[in-house]
Amino acid sequence: MIRLSRRGARKQPYYRIVVIEKDRARDGRSVEVVGTYNPRTNPATVDLKRERITYWTSKGAQLSDRVRKLVEKTPTATPAPAPQPPASTPEAASESPSAA
Repeated sequence: MIRLSRRGARKQPYYRIVVIEKDRARDGRSVEVVGTYNPRTNPATVDLKRERITYWTSKGAQLSDRVRKLVEKTPTATPAPAPQPPASTPEAASESPSAA
């Protein structure tokens, strides 16, 4: 099961998103930490290892209700397109000084 594990001081919650056996305690020993959730920032901060979440769900792990909402709400990180170098034009090639 993938669910939240509470960390942080009293009245200052901070959560880890963990893969844990279903019958273990909320803050018990986890198999793997797959993300973090900090509700105290504005807006709330969510960091996810999406490839690991996908791996564990393919192995049969179920998401808790809250983790499912966090995963759906968090946008996927799409790589930015690489900047294209300026196209060289024939005029620019003829105007450049030659090193002869």
